[in-house]
Amino acid sequence: MKIALLFSGQGAQSVGMAKSLYDNYTSVKELFQCADDTLGFKLSQYCFEGPMADLTKTSVCQPALYVHGIAVVQVLRERGMIDEITAALGLSLGELTAHAIAGTYTFEDGLKIVAERGRLMQEACEATKGAMASLIGGTEEKAAEYCAKFDVDMSNLNCPGQIVISGEAENIARAVDAAKANKDFKMVVPLKVAGAYHSRLMKPACDAFANYLDTFDFNTPNIPVFTNVTGERVSAPADIKANLIKQVTSTVRWADCVNSAAKLGIDQFFECGPGGVLAGMMKRINKDYPIRSFAELRDFQ
Repeated sequence: MKIALLFSGQGAQSVGMAKSLYDNYTSVKELFQCADDTLGFKLSQYCFEGPMADLTKTSVCQPALYVHGIAVVQVLRERGMIDEITAALGLSLGELTAHAIAGTYTFEDGLKIVAERGRLMQEACEATKGAMASLIGGTEEKAAEYCAKFDVDMSNLNCPGQIVISGEAENIARAVDAAKANKDFKMVVPLKVAGAYHSRLMKPACDAFANYLDTFDFNTPNIPVFTNVTGERVSAPADIKANLIKQVTSTVRWADCVNSAAKLGIDQFFECGPGGVLAGMMKRINKDYPIRSFAELRDFQ
């Protein structure tokens, strides 16, 4: 059976995440201990006890989701539910988790990269007044018109009928008001986020992240991984780095990533991590793509 692993992005975190896996699998305990030691703070405590206000910080939730995703894969392997993996892909932050699974870098190096990415994005959020909004039930062309008119960016093409825009808070507010007044979308939902992710406001984080990635050697992935920047497979280490840098400010083309992976003849998609958000998107991308979500022990029964 051909299996593709999916990894979620920021926003999927919740207090108590991975606790049941930690309590029942020594390998997961060791993973969190390694993370705590590598990061120099108790990531495990934030995951298991919160508070949510701290877990939601970009600098904390990104490494938390990274470790949780890899913990799920470890449990899937230990339970004999996966043998070979055909492909790995992730939404935003999840793309970095996918590369760890694919052997592009070690767990520890990936954790350092994710933590620095989160720290730099947190700094960019604090230095700007950014916002995001979800445009539901409209077209990409119509969303592009709003981006041009209100000088904001299209941050996510998650699935048909769900597009996210990102930019200066004042401009996003104007775009939201206009979209509601014009009824160009079925729903317009301002998002509760710390800043304008995947927009030009993340440029300072992007530049610093590029310098940081230069200190790491990447391997060629041992399975296909798909970049959010184009939705296509990327294999050369230099190209992987370039796309991970671009991804910080560019549109996340999640639906394209999923459809590209499906062309490999995937029999089953496994969502690895909390929230079940990717499974919900999958139903809109193609309801015929079979998907299961794994986050806690009960999901493996």
